[in-house]
Amino acid sequence: MADGAMTATFLAVIGGASLLAVTARRLRPSDRLPSLEGWALADRSLGPVWTWFLLGGTIFTAYTFTAVPGLAYGNGAPAFFAVPYTVIVCPIAFVLLSRLWEVARQHGYITAADFVRGRYGSSALALVVALTGILATMPYLALQLLGIRAVLAAGGFSPRSVTGDLVMVALFAGLAVATYRHGLRAPTVISALKAVAVFVSLTAVTWLVLERLGPPGRVFDGAAEKLGDQALLLSPAQQPAYATLALGSALALLMYPHVLTAGFAADGPRTLRKVSVALPAWTALLALFGFLGVAALAAGVPAPEGGAEAAVPLLVDRLMPGPLAGLVFGAIIVGALVPAAVMSIAAATSFVRNVYVEYMHPTATPKRQVRIAKAVSLTAKVGAVAFVFGLRDQDAINLQLLGGVWILQIFPAVAVGLFTGRLHPRALLAGWVVGMSAGTYLVVREGFASIVPLGSGPLEIYAGLAALLLNLIVAVAGTAVLEHRGVPRGADLTDLPSRLTVRRRPETRADRS
Repeated sequence: MADGAMTATFLAVIGGASLLAVTARRLRPSDRLPSLEGWALADRSLGPVWTWFLLGGTIFTAYTFTAVPGLAYGNGAPAFFAVPYTVIVCPIAFVLLSRLWEVARQHGYITAADFVRGRYGSSALALVVALTGILATMPYLALQLLGIRAVLAAGGFSPRSVTGDLVMVALFAGLAVATYRHGLRAPTVISALKAVAVFVSLTAVTWLVLERLGPPGRVFDGAAEKLGDQALLLSPAQQPAYATLALGSALALLMYPHVLTAGFAADGPRTLRKVSVALPAWTALLALFGFLGVAALAAGVPAPEGGAEAAVPLLVDRLMPGPLAGLVFGAIIVGALVPAAVMSIAAATSFVRNVYVEYMHPTATPKRQVRIAKAVSLTAKVGAVAFVFGLRDQDAINLQLLGGVWILQIFPAVAVGLFTGRLHPRALLAGWVVGMSAGTYLVVREGFASIVPLGSGPLEIYAGLAALLLNLIVAVAGTAVLEHRGVPRGADLTDLPSRLTVRRRPETRADRS
C-alpha cells in the first residue's frame, strides 16, 4: 500500500494541477466569439514562456519519461537514441514550425491538413494527412495511461484493482472537463506545473542516486556487470539502426498533430524560434531519466516481467522518502495529462476541420465546430481509457510503433511542401500509399519491431525511414510522369514559391513583442 506522506504529496501535486486547470480561462481571455481557433489554439496568443512550457510538455510525455529509462534498464545503450533524436528536433523545429506558422496564420489554417489542402488544392491528399494524424495519435494517447499505470503500480495503487482503475478514471475525468471547457488553455497552464515539478523532482532523485550509488562511472560499471560488457556501448552493427532511428523519429515528431497544435498556438514565428533554441533543456531532462534507468539496473531494482517502464518509479520508491517520492509520482502523472489533453484537442480539431466540415457539414458555424470538437475530444479520451482497459499493454505499444512509421509518411506533403510545390498531389498520394504499405509490412513482419534488416545483409535501419525513402522516390518519379503527360494539379492558395527557395516576410510589431 502507498505510504501516507507519499500519498499526501502525490494528491497535492494532482490537486494543484486541477486548480490550475480551473484558472485556465484567465490565460489571456478572449473577447471574440467562440471559434475553433480560440478553443484549439488559444487564439494563437501564447508568448515565449508559455509556448516553451506547452511545447516541451507536449513533446516530452510521461510515457517517454518511463519508457526511455525502461529501455535503458533492459537494453542499455540503444535507449539513448532519444537524446540525439530530441536534439535533432530543435533545428528542424526552428525552420519548419516558424515557417508553417506564418502560412497558417496568413490563411487561417489550424491543422497540417488545412495547409496541404491549400498548397496542393487536393481534398483527397488533405484527407489522408488528417486521418493519418488521427490514426497515429490515438495509440499515443493511450500510452499516456500506461505511464500513469506504471506510476500507480510503483506507488502502491494496484492498476489492476478497482482502486487503481478509479484513480485513472478520475484523473482523466478531471482532464476531460478542463479541456472541454477551456480547450488548449487548460493543458497550457498545467504544463507550467509539469515543468516545475519534473525539473525539481528529477534533480532531487538524481542527487540522491549519486549519493547512494556513487559517481556516474560506478553506476554505469554496476549496470554493465548485469547487462554484459558491451551492452552500454553501441556495437558497429547497432550504429546504423541507432542513427536512422534518431533521424526518423525526429522527422516524425514534428508531423504529429499535437506538436503542430502546440506550435500553432504561439503568437508569432519569432516566439517559435526562441522556443526551439530553448527546447534542449527538456532534452537534458530526458537524458537524466535515461541515466536513472541505468541506475535502477545497477541498484538491482526488480522490474516486473515485461514491465521495464516501472523501473524508475520502483527506484524512486526504494531510495526516496515518502514526500519526495510522492512529488516524483505526481510530476510524472501531470506529465501524462498535458500531452494527453493536447493530443485529444489535436485529433478533434483535425476531424472537425478536415472531415466534418469538408465532407459532412460545409456550412457549420464556428460555434457548431467548437461544439463538435469538444465532443470528439471527450470521445477520444474515453476511447483511450477503454482501449487500455480492454486490450493488453503490448497492443498499445505495438500500435504506437506503427503510428511513428505512419506519421512519417505525411512528411513529403507537409514539410517538403513548405519549400516546394513541384510535387504533384496525385504522386504524393501514391507515395503515401507505398510508404504506409511498406512501413506496415516491415514492422509487422519483424514482430512489431521498428528496426528491420536492410536486404539480406546484417545492416539494420529504422523501418519508418526506409518507408519514407520509398515514399519520396514514388512521389518524385510520379510527378515526372504526370507532368510529362500534362495531368493538371489543383490551385495553390498559399502564396509560397513553387521551387525550393526560402522567402521571409518583414518582421512585424507582433513578432517583436
